[in-house]
Amino acid sequence: MGEPLPTTVVSVNVSEPRLVAWRETQVATGIFKIPVDHRMRVRALNLDGDGQADLSVHGGPDKAIYVYPAEHYPWWQAQLDRIDLRWGHFGENFTTAGLLETSVHIGDRFRIGSAEVVVTQPRLPCYKLGIRFGRSDMPKRFLASRRTGFYLRVLREGEVGPGDALELVETESNRVAVADVTELYLASDARQDLLRALLQVSALPPGWRDEFETRLT
Repeated sequence: MGEPLPTTVVSVNVSEPRLVAWRETQVATGIFKIPVDHRMRVRALNLDGDGQADLSVHGGPDKAIYVYPAEHYPWWQAQLDRIDLRWGHFGENFTTAGLLETSVHIGDRFRIGSAEVVVTQPRLPCYKLGIRFGRSDMPKRFLASRRTGFYLRVLREGEVGPGDALELVETESNRVAVADVTELYLASDARQDLLRALLQVSALPPGWRDEFETRLT
């Protein structure tokens, strides 16, 4: 077997909310992330220079940082017949290499630069992803693809920059992958063993916990 692929931050992307035209109205959104070429301060709620427009569904401690795998970009370029996709196009703060939803678990802890973070949940897209791509079917296609990326909670503030390694500090013992959580959410008949394991993970946010507790029989 060859050496494992390095897990790195390929790009750090930020933006402040701005108004954009959508269906004959103006919508405030922070999804138009732009790559930066310098180190950024990671704080409990976001990165310096980054912001969210609607704090009722975006942002907060359990969604402080959004991660999206660089490995998904070629697939989307083929699916959408677009060659203009750039890092940050999915609204992610960190575009990463070597971390996929099938191998990252809810509750896994990572050290990135001088910051420490924990994986909390997959992304459930809203209509603003459609705004970013200029097509209203994008949220549905995104969720159906299972290429959701995932969110991080900041355990220790620090600085992160492009090229930083993602060092796994601790693997959550229940080992419920991000992809498993998405499948549980979409399933009409969720696996009870996975539900029980997931509900043992302390990093799972309250909203997800409430959702899955109702599915236990």
